[in-house]
Formats: sequence, C-alpha cells, structure tokens
Amino acid sequence: MSTPALKGPAWVTVRQYRRTLWLALAVVVLAFAVIGGLRIWDAQYPDVRTEDGFWQLDPYNSGHHWLKGAMHSFSDGALAIPFAVALFVAGPMVAREFESGTYQLSFTQSVSPTAWLRTKLAVATATALGAVLLLSGAYALGWVRVRDSYSLLRDDTGPYLVLGTVLAAYTLLAVAAGALAGLLIRRTLVAMAATGLFTGVALVVMDAFRWDFLAPVTITGKAVEGASVLMVPEDGRMVDQGLIMADGRREPGWFCYDEGAAAACRPEEPVAAQYLDYHPASHILPTQLIETGILLALAALAALAAFRVLRARHP
Repeated sequence: MSTPALKGPAWVTVRQYRRTLWLALAVVVLAFAVIGGLRIWDAQYPDVRTEDGFWQLDPYNSGHHWLKGAMHSFSDGALAIPFAVALFVAGPMVAREFESGTYQLSFTQSVSPTAWLRTKLAVATATALGAVLLLSGAYALGWVRVRDSYSLLRDDTGPYLVLGTVLAAYTLLAVAAGALAGLLIRRTLVAMAATGLFTGVALVVMDAFRWDFLAPVTITGKAVEGASVLMVPEDGRMVDQGLIMADGRREPGWFCYDEGAAAACRPEEPVAAQYLDYHPASHILPTQLIETGILLALAALAALAAFRVLRARHP
C-alpha cells in the first residue's frame, strides 16, 4: 500500500502492517463483488404478480436464494469483525512489540511512548472503521432486497449490528481493549486470548440485555380459549405474552394446551384478558444509540487506562 503522504511513526506503522491493510481492503472488495454480483443476478428475474394481486419471486430466480444465503453468511461474519480487530491490536500490534523488545527501537528514534501508542491506535482505528463503514454499505446493498426474510429482519442480530452505529462502536471498543490487554500482558497469545474473551463477553451481555433498555409497548385483548387473539404489529419485536388474571396478576408464557379435541386455558383461575409486550420499529434507533453510548464509554475508559499503563511503565 502506497503511503507517500505519511511521515514518521505513522509511515512506519502503515509500512509495518501493510499486508493486514491490504487484506482488509481485499475483504471489502470481495464483499461488494459478491453482493453486487448477486444483486445483478437477482435483477434478471423480476417478481411476478399472481392472480390474486400479490407479488412473488420468479420460480427460476436462483440468484435471490443465493443472495439470501450470502446475507446470512454476511450476518454471521459481521460478528467476527470485533474479534479480528481486538485480536490483531492485542497481539501483533502491541503485545508482540513488547515480547520481542522491538518497541525499544521506536523509543530511541525520538518517538515518545505516548506518540508510539497513539499512532498505532490511530492507524488501527482508521483502518477498522473505514472497513466497517464500507462493509455496512455492501450489506445494505443486499439487505434492501431480502429484508423480509427469516433472521434478516431489522431487529435481528445481523442487520441490527451492521446497519446502525453498533458495529462501529464494537470496533472502537475492540481497538481500545486490545491495546490495554497488550500493554498489561505483553505476551502475544495470552493477550489475544484475554481480549477475545472480553469481546465475546461484551457481545453476549449486550445481546442479552439490549431489548431491556426501553420499556416495551403492551397491548391487551379478550382471553379466547385455546388461542391468542393478539398479533405483533408489522416490524415489531415480541418480548412476552400471556394472561392477565382477574386480580391483575400476569401469567407469562404460552398458556393454552390441547387435550384431544378440547382446549383449555387455566380453567381453574379467573382470567381477565390476554396481553402481549413488544418493541415497535421506532425503538430500534434509540436502542442502538444507548448501546453505542455504553460501548463508547467502555472504549474511552479502556483507552485512558492503556495510556496510563504506558506512562506508568515508560515515563
């Protein structure tokens, strides 16, 4: 990768990790090539209108099915981006420098420890964020065609991460956490393992609690024996459903069961109504902003801690 405009530590850093930068560029180009090619293939077979006025896929449109498969793989691959960034920063970019002792050469070349770390983080951040933004564009190119498909709805994990601000926030957290782990541990493999574990925990915890940030909307209806009369509005995400008893108590869960030809819904208890809790589509953006804020705060704390550790060990 040509770096004629860079000087000093930035030029050295880019030069040192140019293969990784080329790899990131190759992944972005591949994503656009695959998604763009499948969109072109899909466009060769326009949807057909049925006799009852509905639109459906052309039965010969194999490109659409390949596009859905590629988008599912893309969604899964997006989860790996924060891991890849965290592992690289923690291991090859920071910990290996201390493990091999090559950081001493930089410190003797009129480069302060703070400038050394700042340059590394700037290069890692610019590359990772640039790749994430471009990959989000490639994902959006395919998603607009398959957004009504199973596990590709707007609130599903893949689209939720890639089509908003959350994936970029995870990337920033990965850079900062990787730098802190590399400085604290100074052993390449151990630092990579620790950062990978931290990133995984962050993803799991946020996935478990993100839909608790905002209170869900509740709708109620008449309790009908053997069935639920309540439906989640279009683009909504169901949180819970169940019965409201006569005393106002909620009984969550699937409450009806079949016994041969008969159906019963807790006949021994007085039931007042059914309820359904859901998040409307309007909750997606504020949920993303709250999660992004939490991740950015963690990233800022990790970056601050990294610089303090560096100054304490190399004043």
